[in-house]
Order: sequence, then C-alpha cells, then structure tokens
Amino acid sequence: MQPVAEMTDSRAATNALLSEVREGRLTPAALARFLGQAVHRSVFQAARRPRALAELTVLHGALYALAAGRRPGGRWVASSWALSVLHLGLLEDRGRLAVADVLTLLRAGLPALPGGAGRASGVLAIGLDLADGRLARRRATASPFGDYADTFADAAYWMWLTLRHEPSRTVRMAAVAAWALPVVTVTGFALRRGAMPERPRPVLLRPAAALQAVIAFRHLTRR
Repeated sequence: MQPVAEMTDSRAATNALLSEVREGRLTPAALARFLGQAVHRSVFQAARRPRALAELTVLHGALYALAAGRRPGGRWVASSWALSVLHLGLLEDRGRLAVADVLTLLRAGLPALPGGAGRASGVLAIGLDLADGRLARRRATASPFGDYADTFADAAYWMWLTLRHEPSRTVRMAAVAAWALPVVTVTGFALRRGAMPERPRPVLLRPAAALQAVIAFRHLTRR
C-alpha cells in the first residue's frame, strides 16, 4: 500500500488518516498519531512543490511588509502562510499557484493590510471572491487547494470583520453560524465517520453569500 505521505489524491490520503482515527476509537493516542501523520504528509507534499512554496513565501512576505505595525498584522500573515504551506498537497498534480489562488489568499490577508477594515473592504472582499472563482473556472485551475483556501478566506475575513466591527449581536451570531459552526460540524462528522463528507456548494445564492452582502453593506454605510 502506498504511504499516505506520498499519495497524490489528497482526499484519499485524508480518508486513510481519518479511518485510522476511527479505528483507534478517537482516543488521545489515535488523535496524536493522526496529527503527526498529517503534518508529515503536509511537509512531504510541500517539499515536492518548491515553486508553489516559493510563490507562497514571496506573496506572504509582501503581505507581511505591508502589515508591519498593524494589528493583527504580522501574526495574521504568518498564520496564513503556515496554513497554506501545510495544505500545498491539495494542489495535487499542480506544482505552482494559480492566479485565482493568489486572489483568494489576498482576500484572506485583508485584515492585516492597510484599509483592511475600511468601509469598502467588504465590497472588495466580495469582488475578490467573485474574481477568483471566475478565473479558476475560465482557466481550468480549480483545485482542492483553491477550495480550501476559499473556505478559509471566507471564514477568516468575514468572522474577523463581523466580530471586530459589527455592532449587531444578531449579525455576529449569524456569522458564527455561517462560518464557524459548519467547520466544527464537518470536522466532528469526519472524525466520527472516518472519512471526509461531501461538502455541497450550490451554484445559486448561498445563505453565507447573502450574509456577506448584508455585512458588507452595513459596513459600507455605517457612520
């Protein structure tokens, strides 16, 4: 059997690791083995993609320079870089980032950048979201990495903007329900089932997308 670290199919690799956790009955030892093997695979896969790793590092280096002296600033950018590197295996048969991936990561980094909390920042985030999806489809560069980065960017940016700048408790609770709760639910389901569930992505308007528009409009028009 092919070692998990060398599997090019990221979903199959994840399912293999989750299956071991389930067989270990979710004990601390089983979870520790899962984390260790997952990190080993991530490092192995990143090393196999030196160009993508270099592109990620240059991009986040530029973001880090722009974020200097700001909050959350450098720590936000460093976290984005680390998470991206650990998921480079999701590029699968590609060895470099696509333009759509770069736009997605820029969206994730908005909180650390000058103007990231400006009135038009929500509109900018929506624009970047629409642009990266269209580019990925037009250039046929969609990948599990792009899907992961898109989910991460949505959760990171909109949760930050809402919890930091939204005065309405109802809207803040809606943001948690839209972006944090699904992550926790899917993670728990995957651990118990021993496999990643299919995550539906409706073509038409999603509730989270509608909430983005509401938050962006409120932020844009707030006095």
